[in-house]
Amino acid sequence: MRILGLDLGARRIGLAISDEEGRIAFPAGHLERVGPKKDLAALETLIAERGVARAVVGLPLHMDGRVGPEAEAARAFARSLAERASIPVDLLDERWTTVAAERSLRASRPAVARTGQRRAARRGQRGTARRRDRGVVDAVAATLLLSTYLERLRNPLERGTAR
Repeated sequence: MRILGLDLGARRIGLAISDEEGRIAFPAGHLERVGPKKDLAALETLIAERGVARAVVGLPLHMDGRVGPEAEAARAFARSLAERASIPVDLLDERWTTVAAERSLRASRPAVARTGQRRAARRGQRGTARRRDRGVVDAVAATLLLSTYLERLRNPLERGTAR
């Protein structure tokens, strides 16, 4: 059973998908947000094309665990996706996924790439590279979220399982 991981952002939705056994998460790019109806339609198409049976949406809680407007929006989005795609959609605390994704990407970039980015910044091309990088960060964050979710499915005694 394939599972889709979604890292919701204001401008993009990071995407990750599991293998058929639901053991390994892979980055699946990102979706530029257009509007709720179009975003849901695009995800519904992806779900049908990839044979997704379940999804997990990151729940952006405050660091102290409080629910804010972003978390309420994620809950509403998850409900809408479940209704539209007719699959179960769970929520998972994602407070650290974007930070972990950025660290992971920073650590994996060779020094040459960083030097090239500095040159591009001096030439005024930094905005394009930064936008492209944000999409990669969103996909990696979704992958980390989905990996955590898959691990918790295998080990149900862990706290913080889907809500």
